[in-house]
Amino acid sequence: MTDSQKWWALVFLVLAQFMIVLDVSILNVALPSIERQFSLTVSDLQWMVTAYTLCFGGFLLLGGRAADLYGRKRVFISGVIGFTVISLLIGIVDSASFMVPLRALQGLSAAFMSPSALSIILTLFHEQRERTKALSIWGVVSAGGATAGLLLGGLLTTYLNWRWNFFVNVPVGIVVIIAALRLLPAREQEESDKTLDLPGAVLITSALLLLVYTLSQANTWGWTSGPTFVLLMCAFFLLGGFFINEARAAHPLTPLSIFKIGNVVAADLVQLPITASMFSMFFFLTLYVQNILHYSPLQAGLAFVPSSIMIGISATLAPRLIARIGYKPILVIAPLFLVGGLFSFTQLAADGTYFDFLPGLLLMAVGLGSCFVAIAVAATSGIPGAQSGLASGLLNTAQQIGGSLGLAILSSVAAATTAGALVATQDDKVGALLSGFHSAFYTGMAFGLTASFLAFLLIKQTKVSPVQIPPSA
Repeated sequence: MTDSQKWWALVFLVLAQFMIVLDVSILNVALPSIERQFSLTVSDLQWMVTAYTLCFGGFLLLGGRAADLYGRKRVFISGVIGFTVISLLIGIVDSASFMVPLRALQGLSAAFMSPSALSIILTLFHEQRERTKALSIWGVVSAGGATAGLLLGGLLTTYLNWRWNFFVNVPVGIVVIIAALRLLPAREQEESDKTLDLPGAVLITSALLLLVYTLSQANTWGWTSGPTFVLLMCAFFLLGGFFINEARAAHPLTPLSIFKIGNVVAADLVQLPITASMFSMFFFLTLYVQNILHYSPLQAGLAFVPSSIMIGISATLAPRLIARIGYKPILVIAPLFLVGGLFSFTQLAADGTYFDFLPGLLLMAVGLGSCFVAIAVAATSGIPGAQSGLASGLLNTAQQIGGSLGLAILSSVAAATTAGALVATQDDKVGALLSGFHSAFYTGMAFGLTASFLAFLLIKQTKVSPVQIPPSA
C-alpha cells in the first residue's frame, strides 16, 4: 500500500470505531424520550445501554482471535454489515421488548468490528512515529466519540426523533463497507491453522456475561443474598475454567504467553476502572441535565461539546508527552483529573446551572484524552503482528467490560441510595434522585483512584518501539 492509501484506510477504520463508540453514548440523550414512549423504568433504560456494552465486551476476544485466524478484512466487513443491518432494525421496531435483544446483537457485531479494525491499524503502521500517531487518532475517537454522540443524539432526537439515532448508522456503515472493500489489504489470515478455540470462547463469554448480570441485579437481590453469592461463584468458576482451558488447549483463544509481553496485563487492568468511571459520568450526567435541570435533548447534547473539544486537544498532545516523559507518568496522573471532575459532580444541586458542572466536565476530558492514548500505546507496544488482533481484543474487552461492570455497579449504588433517600425525605423524588447520582459519582471517584494506583504499581515504562511488522500487501 502507498502512504496515501494507508492514511485513507485509517480514516475509514477510525470512522467504524467512531460509529461503535457513538452507539454507546448516542442513546443516552434519547433515553428520556424512549422512557416516555414505552413507559420504562431506569432499570429498563440501563439494560438498553448494558446489553450493547455487555455483548460487545463479552465477545471481543472471540472477535479479535477470529480476525487473526480468518482474515482481518473479512471479519471487519462482516461485522460492519451486521452492525448496519441491526441498526436499521432497531430504528424500525415498535416494541421495547425487541430493543434489548437487538442492542445485544448490535454489540456482538461491534465485537468483531473493533478488534479487527485496530488490528489492521497495527499491521499497517509498523514504524514507531506513524503507529503512535495512528493510535493517538484512535484514542481521540475512543474517548471523544462518546461526547460527540451526546451532541449528535441531541440533534437527531430534537429535530427528527430518537429512531434516527440508529438510522444514522446505515449510510455511514455503507460508506465504510465500500471503502474497506477498495482500500484494505487482502491479508486473509495470520496463522496457517485456523482452528478456533470454541470451548474457550464459550467459557470466557459466559463468565463475563454472568458476572455483569449478577452485579446489575445485586441491589435487587441483596449483595449478601444467596442468588448473588452463587452466581458470582459460578462466574469466577467459569473464568477459572477458561484459564485452565487456555493452558491446555492446542489452539487457545488467548495464548497465555501474550500476558508476558510488555504491559498487556497492566494496561488492561488500568483500562477497567477508567472506563467504569467514564460511563458513570456520561450516563448519570445526561439524566441529571434532562430529568433535573430539564434540558431538551439538543441542549443536553450541546452541553457536552466543550468536553469533546478538550478530549481532542488532550489526545492530540498526548503523543508529545509520551515521547518526553513516557506513558507511565501519564497513566498515573491522568486518572486523577477524572477523580477531580467526578468530585465536582458530587456538589451538583437540584437548582444548579450549566457552569456548575462545566469545570468538572473539562477536567474529566483532559484525563480521558490522555488516558486513552497512553493506554493504547502501552498495551500494544511490542505485540507481534500475528497476535495484534488478540491484543486489540483484550484492550477493547477491558474497556467494554469495565464500562459494563461500572454501569451495573453504579446503577445499583444509585438505585439503593435513591430508595433510601425517598423514605428519609418523605417522597422528595428530585432530591432522592440527586442523592443517587451523588453516590454514583463518589463510586466513580473510587474507580479513578484505583486506576491511578494500578498504573503506579503495575505499568512498566519501556521504550515505545513497536515490533517491526512487514508492510501489508
